[in-house]
Amino acid sequence: MLELRIVKGDATSPQAKGPKIIAHVSNDLGGWGKGFVLALSKRWPEPERAFRRWHRERAGNDFGLGATQLVQVRPDLWVANMVGQHGLKPGSGGPPVRYEAIGKCLETVAAHALERGASVHMPRIGCGLSGGKWERIEPMVVASLCARDIPTTVYDFD
Repeated sequence: MLELRIVKGDATSPQAKGPKIIAHVSNDLGGWGKGFVLALSKRWPEPERAFRRWHRERAGNDFGLGATQLVQVRPDLWVANMVGQHGLKPGSGGPPVRYEAIGKCLETVAAHALERGASVHMPRIGCGLSGGKWERIEPMVVASLCARDIPTTVYDFD
């Protein structure tokens, strides 16, 4: 089993050789305008365009909690749009994070990473606007990715 690497840096600029997947959590309302997605959109227009189209055409696809969309932005780099947040704001049901959905998304990302021989890079997913607790998400990342010997790096932005 590989150890989860946590570094200071920018998850949109993965520090690794070979194929890479940048994973992040998005919401189930089709919103894209706050948090980590802004950094993604600054670098590449494709993930936002694909996410918005995926949401717009949701009646005919798998868009919803637990779904993952892989978007290629370079020959060796993909962005995984993972739907792991219900709504945008905390309500009576607590924060928008949905741990079960994030777990399902991580399994999908692991399959893509294994298929491509890719490493996985991410901010502390589900812990920003989603309101999740890293103590709950980190074990899921380790079980889904590190336990399968997928090199995984979490970036803490300065």
